[in-house]
Amino acid sequence: MAKGNPSVSLHIDRLAHDGRGVGQVEGKTTFVSGALPGETVTAHYVKQRRQYDEAKVVHIESASTDRITPRCAHFLTCGGCQLQHLSPDHQIQFKQAVLLEQLAHIAQVQPQRVLPPLTAPAWHYRHKARLGVRYVKAKQKFLVGFREKFYPRFIADLNECHILLNHPGVAITHLQSLLPTLQIGEQIAQLEVTAGEDQCALIIRHLQPMPATDQQTLINYAQQHQLTLYLQPGGLDSITQLWPTEPQSLHYTLPQQTLQFDFAPGDFTQVNPYMNQFMVNQALDLLALRPDDVVLDLFCGLGNFSLPMAQQCQQVVGVEGDTQMVERASANAQRNDLGQTQFYCANLTQSFANTPWWPGPYTKLLLDPPRSGALDILQPLANHRFERIVYVSCNPATLARDLKILIHQQGYQLSAVGVMDMFPHTAHVEAIALLES
Repeated sequence: MAKGNPSVSLHIDRLAHDGRGVGQVEGKTTFVSGALPGETVTAHYVKQRRQYDEAKVVHIESASTDRITPRCAHFLTCGGCQLQHLSPDHQIQFKQAVLLEQLAHIAQVQPQRVLPPLTAPAWHYRHKARLGVRYVKAKQKFLVGFREKFYPRFIADLNECHILLNHPGVAITHLQSLLPTLQIGEQIAQLEVTAGEDQCALIIRHLQPMPATDQQTLINYAQQHQLTLYLQPGGLDSITQLWPTEPQSLHYTLPQQTLQFDFAPGDFTQVNPYMNQFMVNQALDLLALRPDDVVLDLFCGLGNFSLPMAQQCQQVVGVEGDTQMVERASANAQRNDLGQTQFYCANLTQSFANTPWWPGPYTKLLLDPPRSGALDILQPLANHRFERIVYVSCNPATLARDLKILIHQQGYQLSAVGVMDMFPHTAHVEAIALLES
């Protein structure tokens, strides 16, 4: 990057895994946010590094036919989305290409079958989101929203969000108007939105004790917008309900299975309830459950897969590392009259050879690990021989790493794999894979 020349014209060759365009400037790789393959763009440098540079588009000299106008006016600055400038069909193609490239490069395998991508409504799909809060004196206003793309220590200056669920109580402008009315408004660190099927909750993370007058202001806001309101002065275990005064629980349903799941604020649930329904249905189809199957569900959470599987087989054993989630899963099973389930709490990064649930025998396995994957449990899993394994992943790199072991060391075949668009307009890739003995 020449001194005094903060902008450059370059041709974009491809998309990186994070959704940025990739080009070359005098032989040096440059990642360009907002650029698409085949385009020639003028880009402004954001950061210069030894091996590569980072830049953002300031002018499209020659546009790709895949380019569309972003729906959100804040797309160029807000870090909540990376791909609004790419048509939805091509977003899916990009994510599928990322998945298959990771499988070929890391796992050194090609699937026997690529599943049709799963898609759902692409706007106002986020029923769970953590929003940053900051008062900016220079602007004399509160900022509420996601982090900025290029300066993540800053909150993006938003007045709308097209991916957050469409509920007036959590509209960006309404939340911005609420904060100045609080005595400790500047001590609000985060606002977390979590919604069930018929109720939306707002969790307020505050750094100082909440005065009674502020509590009443918040209660009035919750009443006006029909919110369940929670305060969080510390960690997750400090979340307490402020309004209504009667205990409330959130819930979502899986309509095809006629199941209801109760959950609490702070519990892990899928951010996209529409995609979750499609994902569960596909997992059931891939497992091809029989009445005599005994299924092991690792990282089972509150039973999102366990309960629908239990409707089709002899028994499901779910294992999760969080005690409260295990209790929630057991309660959900009892509420849905599914006695053929058993749930255990266990740290799946440590040895579990002597645990009561480990011996089995199991015929099938479902894995739904966090982004770090399931590496710690792959070696002990070799003690069982599963007819089918369905692996649900939110990180194609760790999925490919784990599949390499399951395929090349344990002898499973990768029968099918596909992407699920859990996070439209982002570079996040959710995938599902079927392995067979």
